[in-house]
Amino acid sequence: MNGKQTTIQDIRAFNRFYTGLIGLLNDGLLDSDYSLAEVRVLYEIHTHGHISASQIMSLIYIDKGYLSRVLKQFEKDGLIAKKISKEDARVTMVSLTAKGSKLFAALNEASNQQINMLITPLAPEQQQALVHHMHAIMHLLKDGLPG
Repeated sequence: MNGKQTTIQDIRAFNRFYTGLIGLLNDGLLDSDYSLAEVRVLYEIHTHGHISASQIMSLIYIDKGYLSRVLKQFEKDGLIAKKISKEDARVTMVSLTAKGSKLFAALNEASNQQINMLITPLAPEQQQALVHHMHAIMHLLKDGLPG
């Protein structure tokens, strides 16, 4: 195997390790009824307050049809409210309802606790090294993206 193939295999091995470690492939993320993609959509709605589906699609690179189904389910579950944009009547904005905000807060806290459990055995210097390396990964990959 050449150097690039080894690099690819090493990155894929890390991805498998990390997704397994934090349960990203489980049926429900953080023991919830929601998948990773669904929780990520909730995160974007929470973070932006009012956001359009097209904005969500460009932020997390999610398929339009899948996002539409997720938003319909969220609306049925009472997690989001839809409202026509004041700037463009062709655009529908979504925001979290009180129920959606409560769910997001619970999932966010569960995620924080999960990460806390992972890093607690590490010494503070190791925790900082971990964060430093994660930042390095993000910067290296971001710098390599087109555009």
